[in-house]
Amino acid sequence: MENCILKNLEGLKVAILIADGFEEVEMVKPRQALDEAGAETRIVSPKGTSVRSWSFTEWSAEYPVDIALDKARPEDFDALLLPGGVMNPDKLRMDPGAVAFVKAFFDADKPVAVICHGPWTVIEAGAASGRKITSWPSVKSDLRNAGAKWVDEEVVVDGNLVSSRKPDDIPAFNREMIKLFGSARAHQQPAA
Repeated sequence: MENCILKNLEGLKVAILIADGFEEVEMVKPRQALDEAGAETRIVSPKGTSVRSWSFTEWSAEYPVDIALDKARPEDFDALLLPGGVMNPDKLRMDPGAVAFVKAFFDADKPVAVICHGPWTVIEAGAASGRKITSWPSVKSDLRNAGAKWVDEEVVVDGNLVSSRKPDDIPAFNREMIKLFGSARAHQQPAA
């Protein structure tokens, strides 16, 4: 049963949208869970060939960019992962191309997973209003001002959106992200 659940994303294409300053563990651990579940993950970034992570209090490793944002097409992906960190979503919400990329997933009702400060980009894409969502506590007022119902829970699923607060929530976040992405995958497959 466990192996069946772990491989339920076979062939699912997931975009991971990040800029310099993304919280490393909030990209690495969810990406690992997605890859182990059979998904094909790709880092999309407005930054050239590599993007630099932040690890809690200092700069950390660089990761190769698979697709430059200006070449990425939302229709080529089935789902979206938005890691947090403070700098990363702040940069992305100021980038019209990044905001349009995120908005396209919501417009197409594709599943989106967001953690920590990541909801800033969801707000900027106009997709927070009317949703129940969680985040890092300092984003609470921004979400409420955008018309969302903010809650302090380790993981929240609202329609096609799964959200979590912080790195400690990653096990619950990964579990619910894989469930949500898997259920969206089931709806996309043609009936036999």
